[in-house]
Amino acid sequence: MKKIWGLVAMLLLAGLLWYLLIKPYDYLVTFKVKTTTGTINQSLKSWNKTLKDNSSLEQIELGHLLQKVSTKDSLFTFDWNMERLNDSISKVKIYVTDENNSIQNKIAIPFTNTNFEKRVKKTVSDFFNGLTKHLSEIKVSEVQKSNLKETYCAYVNIKGRQHEKAFGMMKYYSFLSGFLNKNNIDYNGLPFVEIKYWDIEKDSIHFNFCFPIIKNDSLPNHPEIQYKQNKSVNALKVIYNGNYITSDRAWYKLLNYAERNKITISRKPVEIFHNNPNYGGDALRWKTEVYMPIEN
Repeated sequence: MKKIWGLVAMLLLAGLLWYLLIKPYDYLVTFKVKTTTGTINQSLKSWNKTLKDNSSLEQIELGHLLQKVSTKDSLFTFDWNMERLNDSISKVKIYVTDENNSIQNKIAIPFTNTNFEKRVKKTVSDFFNGLTKHLSEIKVSEVQKSNLKETYCAYVNIKGRQHEKAFGMMKYYSFLSGFLNKNNIDYNGLPFVEIKYWDIEKDSIHFNFCFPIIKNDSLPNHPEIQYKQNKSVNALKVIYNGNYITSDRAWYKLLNYAERNKITISRKPVEIFHNNPNYGGDALRWKTEVYMPIEN
């Protein structure tokens, strides 16, 4: 019997030592949300910029970000981990550590509702509420297989961050359309963006902002405007409704679908715009066809 009690005591002591000294976090928060890990990733980065406390955010990978928030008396580490459960639901786990008061928190948490717990819950709740609000302002349809039609276009090349794409469009919309109108060049469809380079880790993109036109042999030259022929290609497609600043939320849905269904794609999405953002209005009424080309 003494051996049994001794073994129990050793296990309890080992468990206590693990809990106080080895367990890599002080507190864990989890929630599920109906969106993609990419949308959570981008929303987290936008939300982090709004925090009043000094904070940094490092992307380890698309579904893993490390956030550090400095307060007057401590440094909090929020280890954000997102995983896709299915085509529509993601699960988020946040492992939180108070770097200056970790052992004290671990001792107090089982017995009382600490200020540390309250702050963590409020912080995560603030993000969740902001994410929920954002999701109410956009809509992404179900994925379908489609075909991106052949087109000839005039375009300008732009480089920047993902969230700057819409501002680049607005900047060049009047410039490009004005050039086409001045030279009596006939339009042949809706304006579109084609992503030529996408660094998912750094959120940077190179893209062409294009106007489809009727090809002819006497198109005028311009130092900033070029012309090109795009071939027809099979693609995955969704309809996105919402502000063009966040139309990349559709990209992540297409990526998820392709990965889940083992479809090889080119990570160079194409967006065809049915509305001019310069005119404003209810963004939920703005329609964008978003394509992700399928590789043969």
